[in-house]
Amino acid sequence: MLAKTPPMGWNSWNTFGPDINEKIILETADALAEKGYLAAGYEYLVIDDAWMRRERVDGKLVPDPDKFPHGMKYIADYVHSKGLKFGLYSAAGVLTCLGFPGSYGHEYEDAATFADWGVDYLKYDLCHYPGSGQFKNSYLTMGMALRATGREIMFSGATVGSGHPYRWMRSVGAHLFRSTGDISDNFESFRQNAVPQLEYLYGSGPGCWNDLDILIAGMEGRGNVASLGGCTEREYYLHFSLWCFFGAPLMIGADVRNLGENYRKMLQNKELIAIDQLEDYRPPYYEEKQRYANADRMGMMRLLPDGGVLLAYYNFSDEKALVPLYFEDYGIPAQSGYGLDLTDLLTGEPLGVKRDFFCPHIESRDFLICRGKLVKF
Repeated sequence: MLAKTPPMGWNSWNTFGPDINEKIILETADALAEKGYLAAGYEYLVIDDAWMRRERVDGKLVPDPDKFPHGMKYIADYVHSKGLKFGLYSAAGVLTCLGFPGSYGHEYEDAATFADWGVDYLKYDLCHYPGSGQFKNSYLTMGMALRATGREIMFSGATVGSGHPYRWMRSVGAHLFRSTGDISDNFESFRQNAVPQLEYLYGSGPGCWNDLDILIAGMEGRGNVASLGGCTEREYYLHFSLWCFFGAPLMIGADVRNLGENYRKMLQNKELIAIDQLEDYRPPYYEEKQRYANADRMGMMRLLPDGGVLLAYYNFSDEKALVPLYFEDYGIPAQSGYGLDLTDLLTGEPLGVKRDFFCPHIESRDFLICRGKLVKF
């Protein structure tokens, strides 16, 4: 089964945008394999928009010969030789977002081309779509075209929220769906991509996942989506932990060839990745009244397959603040006779047995995730 857990990998867009070439991609494949990313689960290397020529040749998509002189099969073979899987980008419209040929009306031909090259992952955007068309049907058509190749190809439907994709993307064969706009390298951007998705995570699960867009962790204001000077290291940690707690696909956007050791360790954090990759996926539960009463402070819970729970506390405000989470709201009322034995997930520090509530004070733009075990008093 493809996408049994959220896909993990690297995408070229956040750092390089259209400025991609063979050298960058081969060096990135080396870095993913040699610097622990592949071992941590990041198996897909995906080339985003602008890899092709401006015009089709004999009706087919052709790589830009200046950027990729050896062609895409050469790239795919190299990526596979490193133990990685290879991904490409196209769009459901007549053109891609940057004005290169899209796959509208060419779905079966393009799918066959991708399969011949050895593509394992297709990111399928929604730009320059004709007004007379039906884009849901175009995603279904590409889904069927990929199946017709006989090759297992991860299908990422990137409609950036158009048409409420959480309602139908799974049914057309997609393995990921985008319900958000494009992310930028700043705190407010990743917050706005993640938090509104809480109510749509019910559509996420094995086989098809809610994609919150490419990770910005470690970019530090550099690259194609640079904005407002980037984030602090702790803000990037909050960002990465949110994607993991939500069970979102983890596609690195930073330049892994020269990423700092602190960010390498962050992106390879075993505890957070383990949360993201739980096969028995249960989306976060939150108490809506508390969420809206404390818009900058959010407490949530996830059920674990071993009978335990995860409690997450996020403070998005600019000041240290108490983040409320009352056990009554999460199925453990005072009269139950039970409480939670809590441990800090990242440090392993015991936090003690709590009854009725645990409402810690969290630093500004920071977070805490606890593992909890039900205990009887």
